[in-house]
Amino acid sequence: MTVPFPSPLTPHRGARVELPSRYGPIAALRAEPDPEADLGAVAVLVPGYPGSKEDFAPLLDPISDAGFDVIAIDLPGLNESGGPEDEAAYRPGALGEVVAELVNDLGAGERAPVLLLGHSFGGLVTRAAVLAGARVAGLTLLCSGPSELPDGDRRQAIIEGEPILRAKGMAAAQELREARDARRPGWAHVPQRLKEFYRSRFLASKPAGLLGMADGLRYEPDLVPKLGVVLQSTGTPSLVVCGEGDDVWPVSAQRDMAERLDADFAVLAGAGHSPNVENPEALLATLLPTWRAWLTEKSA
Repeated sequence: MTVPFPSPLTPHRGARVELPSRYGPIAALRAEPDPEADLGAVAVLVPGYPGSKEDFAPLLDPISDAGFDVIAIDLPGLNESGGPEDEAAYRPGALGEVVAELVNDLGAGERAPVLLLGHSFGGLVTRAAVLAGARVAGLTLLCSGPSELPDGDRRQAIIEGEPILRAKGMAAAQELREARDARRPGWAHVPQRLKEFYRSRFLASKPAGLLGMADGLRYEPDLVPKLGVVLQSTGTPSLVVCGEGDDVWPVSAQRDMAERLDADFAVLAGAGHSPNVENPEALLATLLPTWRAWLTEKSA
């Protein structure tokens, strides 16, 4: 199956903002709803590795138009968000604590319900946030898995890249990434400005952040049973959704995770590992009705 090459440069109305965290400002894109459409709920979108808030650009306006206050973030250590030099601070559990603090701050005051979505590595972080006490009205895991990356090209890229990053630095690691990208189908047709964006956001990230996250992707345990207990005990609904051509965690593994969580499950046609940019219309057609139903159930 062939899907369009992901582009995070879609025009949008989201404004760049900074949110406080224990490590300093978290860079975010925020699109607030029209007051007449406002549902009084916040949607927080957490990217994968080494992604950024821009990966959710195609979703910002439609989610805002649907009445949500939508916020897409850069995780600490990635792109425009700073972070510490400690690699351990970037593993899913540690980043989950940061996201939990952010979520609980956003939901403070009048307790606006917060819907939390994590893509890929961001899914490991958002589940850790729930385990760390994030008070959410719903959890969406997008193209994320139950544990460490399975064997495959993505895991191999991390294995090859880690010693290069440690020994030779960011520029050499980026050269390796570009060499691998050049072998991907369709890479020659990717616009130059998009290639430059991928390069600049990688080089802007902290080496410790990239190394810590890569370590998490290689060694994260299966926490699905623990997460299921928390979701059940708090009455928090969940959704697992992926592209039919996801080449990172198998669709079968994500389906099994949904069953173990008693979560809704959806597979999107015309998408691979990044439906948010490969087929945002299909993703939105799943997300928005599900999120509205969660809010309706919460208010009943």
